[in-house]
Amino acid sequence: MGLCLFCNYKNIKDGTILFENERCVCLTQAQKTLIGSCVIIPKAHKETVFDLTCEEWDATKQLLDKVKSYLDSKYNPDGYNVGWNCGAVGGQSAVDLFHAHLHIIPRYADEPYAGRGIRSWIKREENIRPSIYRMLQNEVRNE
Repeated sequence: MGLCLFCNYKNIKDGTILFENERCVCLTQAQKTLIGSCVIIPKAHKETVFDLTCEEWDATKQLLDKVKSYLDSKYNPDGYNVGWNCGAVGGQSAVDLFHAHLHIIPRYADEPYAGRGIRSWIKREENIRPSIYRMLQNEVRNE
């Protein structure tokens, strides 16, 4: 995959390899707001998490354990968000890449959004799909 950013992870500007194993690599970039955040990516091009092999899952878990230990000792976070975005609608960016990557985001008690998980904005009422909203309105009318 010649144009894939993560297939060419060694060329990412300001990217730092924290850890790697035979199948995966953990990368970080300096950021103002997400201090200590990083991603674990399979070295082989896999579009989403659903495409990973059992070996890649195991390799991801091995790096996740190393990353957590490292971040705990270096930054002492109060919690974590860990997750995959899958597909454009799921937040995987077509502008950057469609290459699976696991986000590891340390969270801190003194940050403005402390206590808000990855579902906090998705479950808001304004995010109800229009078709579901219409269905709910019809149910209320028929009661």
